[in-house]
Amino acid sequence: MQRGSDRLSARRDDEMKHELQGLLRSGHPTRVEEWHDPEPAADDDPDIASGPVPSLGSLGPEDAMRFELARHLGRTAFPATPRELAQALERHHAPDRLIELVSELPAQGTYRTAHEVVSAVARHR
Repeated sequence: MQRGSDRLSARRDDEMKHELQGLLRSGHPTRVEEWHDPEPAADDDPDIASGPVPSLGSLGPEDAMRFELARHLGRTAFPATPRELAQALERHHAPDRLIELVSELPAQGTYRTAHEVVSAVARHR
């Protein structure tokens, strides 16, 4: 029988299947050395049961704007005025529409988080 480009022979395949049989049937590690086994999750590990981060298309308009602001600004841009935020967005090559929305905010405002910026844009519209 021709096996194509497989690296292993049919005999080695059978040996490997035999070696894995215990692991597959038992449902738990079969190694003697415990250091080979993965470490269990800690009690204070973050809960990831809610699934992966949602895609940008599945977010509402305010959540999408908050996501974009956080992606382009990070934490270092805050606290800042609308002018400083617009400059930071330009430096990080943010979309023009996002820069325009931030630039239209009242100049006397100072914002500490992306959430405050999104709320101010929603009120300003």
